[in-house]
Amino acid sequence: MFSQQNNSRRKALKNVAAIGVAASLPAGAIKPAAAADAAPARTTPQTLSAAEAATLDAICGRLIPSDDGTPGAKEARAADYIDRSLAGYLAGLRKAYAAGLAAVDVYAKSSKGTLFTALSPADQDAILAAMQKNSATGFTPNSAAFFNMVWGHTLQGTFCDPAYGGNAKFVGWDMISYPGIRMAVAPEEQRMSVKPKPQRQSAYRDATLSKGGAHGH
Repeated sequence: MFSQQNNSRRKALKNVAAIGVAASLPAGAIKPAAAADAAPARTTPQTLSAAEAATLDAICGRLIPSDDGTPGAKEARAADYIDRSLAGYLAGLRKAYAAGLAAVDVYAKSSKGTLFTALSPADQDAILAAMQKNSATGFTPNSAAFFNMVWGHTLQGTFCDPAYGGNAKFVGWDMISYPGIRMAVAPEEQRMSVKPKPQRQSAYRDATLSKGGAHGH
């Protein structure tokens, strides 16, 4: 799915997200933040080192790039979501992320002469394309496996409920025109030609859902 054509990639990911990425998290995966409808202040990484977090943020930023003023995964803070999840339900993948992120920089230096974060967007895209094609060396078990893992988690972090630490300021939902939870829909809002008005509210801030335990398990 990864392509050096940003517009094509954004169109493709919108189709992916529209069929369920926003609901792909396991029930009870991680505890929601208290103020889910506000983007949390960026803090020191919980699990990753500063260098690892910077590399991951750069990767996420190229997987779902911003364009023409439209925010992407970097603005959605998908890397923050992954970092937070690595302290929770993704804890078993911490070593895989450490090894994979280190391999990204080793491959970047061997093929482009410098760290991934120091490369131009075009060179970063070339590195990621090689990883997806499984032609990038130095990865365990291989570069495609690491690419696919990060790609999946980047999608989650971009389009998840903000309670999980990603989708900051609802930029992911805005990207796919998802209005958020809707407990009632007026007749005039049911017309196909009417664009739903964004609710900009996490499910965990809705009294009806929060009382029942949004995870329900």
